[in-house]
Amino acid sequence: MRIRKLLTVVEEIYEDGGKKAARPIKKVAAIAVIENPFAGRFVEDLQELVKTGEELGDLLGRRAVAALGAPVHSYGKAAIVGEHGEYEHAAAILHPTLGTPFRAAVGGGKAIIPSAKKLGGPGATIDVPLHYKDAAFVRTHFDAMEVRLGDAPRGDEILVALAVTDGGRPHPRVGGLTVAEAKKEDGLR
Repeated sequence: MRIRKLLTVVEEIYEDGGKKAARPIKKVAAIAVIENPFAGRFVEDLQELVKTGEELGDLLGRRAVAALGAPVHSYGKAAIVGEHGEYEHAAAILHPTLGTPFRAAVGGGKAIIPSAKKLGGPGATIDVPLHYKDAAFVRTHFDAMEVRLGDAPRGDEILVALAVTDGGRPHPRVGGLTVAEAKKEDGLR
């Protein structure tokens, strides 16, 4: 894996809708811009990117958790593949092996790690979907964090982002399952 750039973004939400939050909510995205070894050509065996996913799950997971500085409530993952790549390159990184080291970094996580992927060029944005890490149906934590780098991804690169939070939305009031009500047994409820 060749990394061109690493970036950690910290967002702190103190107020939403004109009302102060009971406490600031922190969202962190750890981002890597890597070379796509398969850019410009179709390759059947994507194991190199699968291995990269495992390495990035550990590296970016640890960076995100360190920047958060608090217990992780929500998590998510996303990738933007440059124009000479394909969607399957993002899938190879995000799905087979990234989850185990990412979950280790966040101290567990029974729920599926929500993901997003797209093709795009420098400056493309992506919303990293966020769900509560131990019960995917906890509605108070349905959220996202937008990620963008002005110079990435280039045509032969992949931007990979892992995001974590220390809470749900500042003023959840649309009902549904809460953290306190979640059983946290099956990753769903």
